[in-house]
Amino acid sequence: MRSRRSNLAVPGSNPKMLDKARGLPADQIFMDIEDAVAPLAKPDARKNIVAALNEGGYDGKVRTVRVNDWTTKWTYADVIEVVEGAGANLDCIMLPKVQTPEQIVALDLLLTQLEKSNGLEVGRLGIEAQIENAMGLINVNAIAAASPRVETIIFGPADFMASINMKSLIVGEQPPGYDVGDAYHYILMQILMAARAHDKLAIDGPYLAIKDLEGYKRVAGRSAALGFDGKWVLHPDQVAAANEVFSPRQEDYDHAELILDAYDYYTSAAGGARGAVMLGDEMIDEASRKMALVISSKGRAAGMARTSTFTPPEA
Repeated sequence: MRSRRSNLAVPGSNPKMLDKARGLPADQIFMDIEDAVAPLAKPDARKNIVAALNEGGYDGKVRTVRVNDWTTKWTYADVIEVVEGAGANLDCIMLPKVQTPEQIVALDLLLTQLEKSNGLEVGRLGIEAQIENAMGLINVNAIAAASPRVETIIFGPADFMASINMKSLIVGEQPPGYDVGDAYHYILMQILMAARAHDKLAIDGPYLAIKDLEGYKRVAGRSAALGFDGKWVLHPDQVAAANEVFSPRQEDYDHAELILDAYDYYTSAAGGARGAVMLGDEMIDEASRKMALVISSKGRAAGMARTSTFTPPEA
């Protein structure tokens, strides 16, 4: 899976922002034709996105387009025009407001037809599924399993809050009166469990108070602590915060790599073929290796470099 610590939303109706996104250090750019684009501006937004993708300059970034959801009149045309126009320069289609696995299957079939008819590798285009209402959350496990194209499961907090009549107007913050625990914990864990059960990434949604970086880091820290892989960013100032929060600390990354190297050595014939050993004051075993692999994988995906190495003891 590709790193998606920071997922930058860019309105397809704004060529200036599409151009600026090229120079921002976001792991993913998703060009939007849905909520960030007015109905009358959607046809031009498609054309802007196709032109931007074909012009290039998004090297090292996951290139995604968020189309409109299947209940609208725009979805089919969104997918057709974007994939036919720039499919070779596109990585994923993001489908919002997913409620059932059949909606994923429908997009999968359409993408397969487009790949075949346009000479693209079948199955190369991924799907990102956005969970934004109660029905979607109830079906999230089936949605995650609906297609091998699915790469991420995304929490869409604003529409979700509205769908369950949550008493709040501040997206991502605790609703007034909820003073014990986290009102979003159940939702986040449901999405995370479905994602992990089917080897997908779990992505947290936006924080709309774009000038409150401390608030962004606090909310991002909540989902990062659970194990989420990244979060949406709506403003360039949030990109660095997302990359920081969803990357391991350097000391944790170094320690994880040390555990992996040490365990590899001690389980080998040269190291005595042992299953559990002491690494300093810490006992490490197969479970330790699995935990270290999580941190190591996140660090490697983020491009981190280790600052220490394991030296086998002298015989």
